[in-house]
Amino acid sequence: MKTANNWKDYSVISTGDGYKLERWGGIILLRPDPQVIWPEQTPLSSYEGLSAKYLRSSTGGGGWEYYKKMPDEWTISYKELKFCIKPMGFKHTGLFPEQAVNWDIMSELIQNANRPIKVLNLFAYTGGATVACLKAGASVCHVDAAKNMVERAGENIRLSGLQDAPVRYIIDDCKKFVQREIRRGNRYDAILMDPPSYGRGPNGEMWKIESELYSLVELCAQVLTDNPLFFLINSYTTGLQPQVLKNILTLNLKNYAGKTFAYEVGLPTEDGIVLPCGASGIFVSESVSLPKSLKENEL
Repeated sequence: MKTANNWKDYSVISTGDGYKLERWGGIILLRPDPQVIWPEQTPLSSYEGLSAKYLRSSTGGGGWEYYKKMPDEWTISYKELKFCIKPMGFKHTGLFPEQAVNWDIMSELIQNANRPIKVLNLFAYTGGATVACLKAGASVCHVDAAKNMVERAGENIRLSGLQDAPVRYIIDDCKKFVQREIRRGNRYDAILMDPPSYGRGPNGEMWKIESELYSLVELCAQVLTDNPLFFLINSYTTGLQPQVLKNILTLNLKNYAGKTFAYEVGLPTEDGIVLPCGASGIFVSESVSLPKSLKENEL
């Protein structure tokens, strides 16, 4: 497992009984987490300074319960990157801090490439990875079906001082966009994707990761350049093992020279344990120096 150990503005304070207690800058939130199946070690709901807790509804969905006055949104930093945090529906805040693991890997690969790198970011959400790749010197095509999420990505890019960086914002179904890119002859040096377990495109297109992921990666391979730098897949789908992502990449990119890695991503906690937060697989070209974290524990 690779853990996001370099945060200063974010931490997991404690976990238990299906919840994680987090510090987001100066704001403390309590949110559900399906991986937390152990009992709490300290009363999380009565933690001093707790600002808000997300409560699930017995009929589905849920909402935030506020314990003290707090801003509607605020900014936190990761190294030189800045992100807007805002409690939203379905327990989200607009950022997945465990992805700092992948931000660091992609940034180092881009910097080590010593050539212009054109990145395609699919299911790009609020642009954490887009900001990291832009900061590392790449150009990015940012694609997501949700207009409000793409707008939030633009805000994060501006917060990080990257408003003049080479980025395209695309509001579209990811599969349909890639199909059009194939017809247009557009090519990318790197692709990353963070597909949902289930989802709908802007025109009602259905997505189910188990039946759609392989064919999407197969499709995306057609928009790679002759010497692709990397291809990264991240997934939060329960039961989808890192090795599955590695296998999909290996089968689809067998004509390219490089190595494929797979790993869990996680967050350290102040309790002294690690909270698992999903799985990643990444293909890396043999022409670039590997980041240290990829050399350490290949699966």
